Amino acid sequence: MSSATRTRTVRIDQQPSRRKVVTAGCIGIFVELYDNGIFAFMASALALVFFPRDDATSALVFVFAGYAVSFFVRPLGAIFFGILGDRFGRQRMLVAVIMLISVATAGLGLLPPYSAIGIAAPILLVLLRMLQGFSVGGEAAGAMTFLAEHAPEGRRGLHTSLAQIASFAALLTGTIVAYLMSPWLTAEAIDGGGFGAWAWRIPFLVAVPLGVIGWYIRKSLEDTPNFQRLKAEGGLSRNPLKEAFSTPEHRRAMMLALIIPLMNGSGYYVLFSYMPTFLKGDQIGFDIGTALIVTASSLEAICIAIPVMGALSDRVGRKRVIAGAAIAMAIVAIPAYALIATGQLGLAILGACTMAVVFAGHTAVIHILIVELFPTRIRYSAYGLGYNISSALFGGTAPLLMTWLIGLTGNVYMPAFYAVVTSLGTLFAVLTVTDRAHVPLRDE
Repeated sequence: MSSATRTRTVRIDQQPSRRKVVTAGCIGIFVELYDNGIFAFMASALALVFFPRDDATSALVFVFAGYAVSFFVRPLGAIFFGILGDRFGRQRMLVAVIMLISVATAGLGLLPPYSAIGIAAPILLVLLRMLQGFSVGGEAAGAMTFLAEHAPEGRRGLHTSLAQIASFAALLTGTIVAYLMSPWLTAEAIDGGGFGAWAWRIPFLVAVPLGVIGWYIRKSLEDTPNFQRLKAEGGLSRNPLKEAFSTPEHRRAMMLALIIPLMNGSGYYVLFSYMPTFLKGDQIGFDIGTALIVTASSLEAICIAIPVMGALSDRVGRKRVIAGAAIAMAIVAIPAYALIATGQLGLAILGACTMAVVFAGHTAVIHILIVELFPTRIRYSAYGLGYNISSALFGGTAPLLMTWLIGLTGNVYMPAFYAVVTSLGTLFAVLTVTDRAHVPLRDE
């Protein structure tokens, strides 16, 4: 055996501790979802700061349009980082991605308001959101691939579900930050000068220390055993995305990666990101603090349920858990929203927590199911492209679509109807999947 081969073998065998691997995978997801969530939670304040005050509804719609447009850049980021991640390594791309996300979010916190630079303010806001979207396009697929390829056999579901706890913990952090900042997020506080005039910037600037910590942890790690083994054998793909489109099997897998996450649009982006704005609307009428209490309660519930569902998928398979969650969501979505629509705090918490626990069966398992669809050579690229197109079409547009539909119809049940439709779409797609929970990850 040559010295170079011995070196490669030692590096593959001497993997970092599981705790460090999980931390590295989760921290980028945390930063990504914190950045994304805080933008949605701060939507009302951003409408006041970056748009004219003469039409509050239109300003809010434009903010959510900025939220949505970043999702349409995600597939470009998925292509860029996915190809590089499959050719040169997952770890290198994860280091680059977390820095780019953090810089873009900090930039939002430094933007001058509409009153200072006029129309340039919302234009710059959208451009920074697009930069966020580009970087986020490389994060989820890279981090979940990294965790799955490091996971022990028989525990991949639990291992990758921990990153989803990080994602909802990030939303919970954003909720708490927004709640603490709520007295300074009104028009009176923003216009009053002093601390209130710039307090809205603080949640975005928090991304700076988070990004530095994430960069340091990720930079200190080796790449995954699967990638290192494939590299040592000379099996890396020169053009992984072209290879992904070259066979019917891979094309079908990418279509499944696009359709199965349909429920993600209603679960994550409607139930959590959009919920505070929905609760503060004229139909429900909660103040910002009460609205965030409901959201925080549901986030706590899902964080408890996620590892249970991830571990369950290791025992009974991914297919059964996701299908069960989709059926349950189609059943409970409308009754749960009826509880929320009563405008009573206790019933609203019950409705939101019910949906959160049901959604945990989807969000805890969806990423590992998609990871297992693809071989190592093309996993980052193919997974990232399919999943991010789905997020763009059915996730990023959801808050904008719900705001528009409720305004058009006056029907507060629109989010529930959306949840039912997308859950059924996920159900029909996942029933066609070959479950690979109990076999090794594909290297061929």
